[in-house]
Amino acid sequence: MKGTLPKPTLLELDEYDINQRVIEALTTTCSHAILFSIVDVEKDVVEIANELQISLSTTYKALTNLEKLSLVEIQRFKITDDGKKIKMYRSRIKKADISINENNSKVLLYPNNY
Repeated sequence: MKGTLPKPTLLELDEYDINQRVIEALTTTCSHAILFSIVDVEKDVVEIANELQISLSTTYKALTNLEKLSLVEIQRFKITDDGKKIKMYRSRIKKADISINENNSKVLLYPNNY
């Protein structure tokens, strides 16, 4: 068949999959807003949800995905007066460049050096 792409290797598929998931996370409005909300200051889920006016479940889901992709980290745990342990999140990136061309996509992440 004319014009077909060569079959990618397993390593190339894995790299492509990770790039695709990072690109999706960076371009999804909710995840994008959350990342930039916690670039300069650590916040808990409730603070993020209230600031961005999104539901807690949406915020938890986005943060879980961002954490799996290593785009956010738990900076520390805050203990409330009643002994509840609350995660304080912080963005691991300050900036990202995405380039997409015919056969590949590339994501360049710039670390957030607090």
